[in-house]
Amino acid sequence: MSSNILIVEDEPAIAELLAINLQHAGHCPIRAGSAEEALRVIRDVLPDVLLIDWMLPGMSGVALARALRTDARTKAIPIILLTARSEEGDKVQGLDAGADDYITKPFSPKELLARIRAVLRRRAPQLTDELVQMGGLSVDPSSRRALYKKPGSEPIEIRLGPTEFKLLHYLMAHPERVHSRSALLDKVWGDHVFIEERTVDVHIKRLREALAQVQCAEMVETVRGAGYRFTAQSRSLQASAA
Repeated sequence: MSSNILIVEDEPAIAELLAINLQHAGHCPIRAGSAEEALRVIRDVLPDVLLIDWMLPGMSGVALARALRTDARTKAIPIILLTARSEEGDKVQGLDAGADDYITKPFSPKELLARIRAVLRRRAPQLTDELVQMGGLSVDPSSRRALYKKPGSEPIEIRLGPTEFKLLHYLMAHPERVHSRSALLDKVWGDHVFIEERTVDVHIKRLREALAQVQCAEMVETVRGAGYRFTAQSRSLQASAA
């Protein structure tokens, strides 16, 4: 799936090359020439991944990574450090600062894209094209299909609107966790979209109505005063009781 990727690189030629390769892979690159400029960009739009050059003018890439990890709003964004440093101590320093991965220059576009996919799988599985399955439900972003299958029967396709599909995919990619309305707005609608939190309730209602057609509405639980949680436990309890 397409991701917004912020390139923090002070060398214009390198930044341009990275942006071109990311565009060819279907991503949306955003460029910043310094850590300070990156922080200004992030104030307006949260990227899905950060590619940060170690040697930046002013604040270093390592210092930027450390600052982002101490902010609740940005602490979960996947970070890949780009550097010519290859010593073990440098790698340890970068990872200790909060980077998810470390790639040494020069590197191939294929390697960079593979590392981006890897950090997204670990940190933000809802942004990948990988199939998510739970409790008989499966959501496939690559084909944009949601299916429910009982053992020994044919799968049933669940018709979902675009927002309900993204909402289900995100909830299934992060099961058994409570997600507040504001967190769902940031992760499903986007940090730059300004809409009422109650909009989430409307789409949760629509999602449950669609899931009710395959008796799965109860998998989307309301946690009073906190938000919503996706669980397959209630279904497993039903199955054991039957």
